[in-house]
Amino acid sequence: MDYVELAVPFFLIALVVEAIYGKLINQNTYRLNDTISSLFMGSLRGASGILKIGFSGYIYYQIESHFVLWRMDSDLLITWIFAFIAYDFFYYWMHRISHERQIFWASHVAHHQSEEYNLSTALRQTGTGFLISWVFYIPLFLIGVPSYVMVSVASINLIYQFWVHTRHIPKLGWYEYIFVTPSNHRVHHAQNDLYIDRNYGGVFIIWDRIFKTFQEENENEECIYGIRGSIQTFDPIKANLHIYSKIFKDISYSLTFSNIIKVLTAKTGWSPDGNLQASSTKKFNKSEFKKHNPETSTFIKVYALVQFLCMSFAAVVLFPSTIEYYQGLILLFVVSFSMYCTAKWLDAKKIIGLEYLRLVMIFVCSAYLYSISPQMFLFYILFIYLIINIIFLPFLRRAI
Repeated sequence: MDYVELAVPFFLIALVVEAIYGKLINQNTYRLNDTISSLFMGSLRGASGILKIGFSGYIYYQIESHFVLWRMDSDLLITWIFAFIAYDFFYYWMHRISHERQIFWASHVAHHQSEEYNLSTALRQTGTGFLISWVFYIPLFLIGVPSYVMVSVASINLIYQFWVHTRHIPKLGWYEYIFVTPSNHRVHHAQNDLYIDRNYGGVFIIWDRIFKTFQEENENEECIYGIRGSIQTFDPIKANLHIYSKIFKDISYSLTFSNIIKVLTAKTGWSPDGNLQASSTKKFNKSEFKKHNPETSTFIKVYALVQFLCMSFAAVVLFPSTIEYYQGLILLFVVSFSMYCTAKWLDAKKIIGLEYLRLVMIFVCSAYLYSISPQMFLFYILFIYLIINIIFLPFLRRAI
């Protein structure tokens, strides 16, 4: 069972509590634009789940049906304990390689782009993880871990990682030696030379201690969050795709077989032209770091918040529901384009032309669904969403 969907309301409540607590103690760790960007990424990840189910789900099903070496009994506690520990072991290697090799970093980078560190960062998930990450868990299916157990322990692993994305919890004594904590995970999200590419565990930090990738948080070295080679935008589409774009550009640098293989297997940040802008091998200069925080009006922030609430409804209510596959793809298209436009407003870009195009797109999608069935639930949802956006349009024009 996937417990993540059940946990989402508690995630959002915890996020609000942390934000209020930070305000009360004068240690606010939230910015509205950064937070909405992170939550957009989480919503997009939920939306892309429809592709994940069709992609990796098919491969796992074939392995479990035809290639499994033996089958473990899901009724035995030892099966669950083994699966939980083994999953985190393979997660460690998936996570580590996702930092060390750029073809995998292309998928994972979206989670690290926030320049703040709070519980919303935990919800900032990649929308392209389904393309590659599934490869690392094939051994668990081969040795007979039941798919039900796999889905359950994977969701528990992910839920555990939520609470460690905070700056308000200090070091936790003996617990730091065995488990991932807010302190050692803050290190993981920092781009400082001392901290970068360390602490990959999901639940257990012991893997990092065993394989020499552990780094303790140093009270004399403040964590600077974000990625090297910042993309300077809240756009979730670019956040998910910009490393893939770099890879294609690197391949086009020389269309030889050896260069293609070198690019696909290269260390993160490597380029055939020698550009090390986003590489961990380049020294980090704290004085050159500046957060992406463009000035926008209060109305734009309110508009972005309304869009987030609509996207959250789509991710939490619509995608997990029993809508058909083609409806899910239509909704994914609408959600992605709407997030893109909202992010551009948060970037202080004047995109009223794109807003008109977006409204036309929503209308066309609504009309198509109506032509199939006037009683379709998704048609009513898109139509209501269209009306909401039309109401906002005159105010957006004044905000230019």
